[in-house]
Amino acid sequence: MIEYSGQPHYLVAVDCIVFGFDGERLKLLLVKRGLEPEINKWSLIGGFVGANESPDDAANRVLKKNTGLEGIYLEQLQIYGEPDRDPIERTLSVGYFALIDINKYQAQLSDEYHAEWFLISESPKLIFDHAQMVSDARKKLRYKAALHPILFEMLPKKFTLPQLQMLFEEVNDTKIDTRNFSRKISSTGLLIKLEEKDKSGSKKGAFYFKLDKKKYKANFQAFLNFIPNLKI
Repeated sequence: MIEYSGQPHYLVAVDCIVFGFDGERLKLLLVKRGLEPEINKWSLIGGFVGANESPDDAANRVLKKNTGLEGIYLEQLQIYGEPDRDPIERTLSVGYFALIDINKYQAQLSDEYHAEWFLISESPKLIFDHAQMVSDARKKLRYKAALHPILFEMLPKKFTLPQLQMLFEEVNDTKIDTRNFSRKISSTGLLIKLEEKDKSGSKKGAFYFKLDKKKYKANFQAFLNFIPNLKI
């Protein structure tokens, strides 16, 4: 077997920051760590990259193993490699962030690893550098949400404009003017208005909309500068 002589060998892991929207609030999915050190402490969903798999394959595998989730939006964030990030052995971690509609996937969650949703502002202390990963992922999500319509991954097939606005406000941690929001979202041409209304909030109700998937794919950059005062 040929090796690179004299070069150190490291472990490679993946850690997944799973963001979910329940129709009102943005949340973070955490699990209890199943091995030492920090066993039973709250952690991002992670694991080691196998000898015969890519980091992408590993991220999908550990997500399914730890939560039961599969087929969800998953994007590579960055690599974390501080020498002392893992006290046991030098480990590089490839961070990923995922976006889901909580109500759609709630039934898929596995109880084996105690996966639990937390409001980001109320999440418990995390192991290692996982809090930094969450912070970095939130910044990346805000940036991408202003450029591309990726937040639709966190909504049901039909939704109201108030729900969509609430999601943008949660992601950007800011209030948005309702009229301005409606005007801008209409200008993208990405939404199809339905005849059905959601009357759970008022007698008048709010019309449902759905995403025009053909325009979504063809005009993926329609959200450029969609959110004012973007926090990145």
